[in-house]
Amino acid sequence: MAEIKELNAANFDETVKSGVVLVDFWAPWCNPCRMLGGILEQVAAELPADVTIGKVNIDENRDLAVKFEVMNIPRIFIYKDGKIVNDMSGVQSKPKLLDALKNA
Repeated sequence: MAEIKELNAANFDETVKSGVVLVDFWAPWCNPCRMLGGILEQVAAELPADVTIGKVNIDENRDLAVKFEVMNIPRIFIYKDGKIVNDMSGVQSKPKLLDALKNA
């Protein structure tokens, strides 16, 4: 099972620098974000432990949202060894996310 980890300015770079990491930019007041949160829990249950799912609360981490030009949420970036290999906006299906992670 993949780990779901809260990301912030202090741990972001270290978390995404190696391996496959899905980063979800979200906010607690965002209904689509909450929908995606449930999907990400299902995705995490099917992924190996070497994959990480990171969640960035944009209300608490505005600097990261600005750095990555997050204008709409939810916004998903998939990293492989520190480089963005996929970028998606909006709620995504479980099969689409699993496929994107498999192909990262």
